[in-house]
Amino acid sequence: METVTLPTTLLLFAILVLTLLSAYFSSSETAMMKLNPYRLKNLVRKKHRGARKANRLLRRQDRLLGVILIGNNLVNNVAATVAAVIGVRIFGETGLVVAPIVLTIYFLIFAEIAPKTIAAERPETIAFPSAYILDPLLKVSWPLVAAVNWISNAIVEPFKSRTAAVPGDLSMEELRTVVDSGADLPQQRQNMLLGVLDLDNVTVDDIMVPRAEIAGINIDVSYTDIVGEIVNSQHTRLPVYRETINNVLGILHLRRASRFLTQAAFSRSELLQETEEPYFVPEGTPLPTQLINFQRNKNRIALVVDEYGEIQGIVTLEDILEEIVGEFTTDFASDIPEIHPQNDGSYFIEGMALLRDVNRALGWELPTIGPRTINGLILEHLEFIPETNVCLRIGRYLLETLQISDNVVKTVRISQADLPEPNPDEEEEDEYE
Repeated sequence: METVTLPTTLLLFAILVLTLLSAYFSSSETAMMKLNPYRLKNLVRKKHRGARKANRLLRRQDRLLGVILIGNNLVNNVAATVAAVIGVRIFGETGLVVAPIVLTIYFLIFAEIAPKTIAAERPETIAFPSAYILDPLLKVSWPLVAAVNWISNAIVEPFKSRTAAVPGDLSMEELRTVVDSGADLPQQRQNMLLGVLDLDNVTVDDIMVPRAEIAGINIDVSYTDIVGEIVNSQHTRLPVYRETINNVLGILHLRRASRFLTQAAFSRSELLQETEEPYFVPEGTPLPTQLINFQRNKNRIALVVDEYGEIQGIVTLEDILEEIVGEFTTDFASDIPEIHPQNDGSYFIEGMALLRDVNRALGWELPTIGPRTINGLILEHLEFIPETNVCLRIGRYLLETLQISDNVVKTVRISQADLPEPNPDEEEEDEYE
């Protein structure tokens, strides 16, 4: 029987075709694995046909990888055989050694590295059209793919039980990293999303107006003083109390106060009739929980109490929203700011200023775990109430008290130290040198 010998040029053409097929399988594998799962789900919801096919294939990655690797290995083995024939024809017996080396370098560049690099850069461009080819290929080669997968799964099964499953959903920290990367997001929207994610780390204690700074109406004072408090108020709602803020009788909306301010005089009972029932929340309530409670109870203001029922501060719906979107209303108290910049680069800051507000305004990183105010931070580090002005260093910040009265640091000068922060790790290393 006469043997059919194919021309060398035809064999070289076959190598070129096999290179393209191998490049296709290699790029398809990388493109499919590189698809963004969340963008893919979004495209599926938009009825994108290529995305829907790719998503269906990715549901069983073992089958998808099975058909791709079977095709790729089949192509590579055929190419190796053809290359050996070409090598023998050109170089004789030496071709059996030369052909594998040349083919490996050739395929590594043109059928592996280059296609996979392109696929990694443009996964959707390659994955979605490839899905139309891989889907019928999977159906045709299903018996072989099923057999290969059954054997491979049997080998992998003992190792699966020892490896913790990785959840498919993003954790809060991972989601924050995605948003923080700012992918195609305007800065303002990015900040808003980060504000929502950061709510879990903030409680009502961190944003409330402290008890000492609560503005309210003492029902026991004179008519003139009550009217003056209402007229000059910087707030829309004011707590009405008797003697001390701990004895709150109600919350007055100033819009309702207009009903009796036009009168020559009004009684305290008329004032109390216009108030709403006070709403109390325990200290330490997370902001997401409080936001839901505000919505559920149709309230906009709450009094924060401790475990003994003592009022510690007041928090409003506006305060929580500003944690998300930033300042969006005019602060009429800004005429008397708590932060006073000095010519030497330092700042005079009031002791009752909130640490979080100072950090936001100046881009600082004063510690916020524990005390909430500058005064509290100083007293925690000193562990005593100073009788005279003192200087101390907290991290890379130098603090000098300027005014102390009634056991409270009223004013402090703060500047950033030029010296580097002490490194505990370096000190420990020095002990062993």
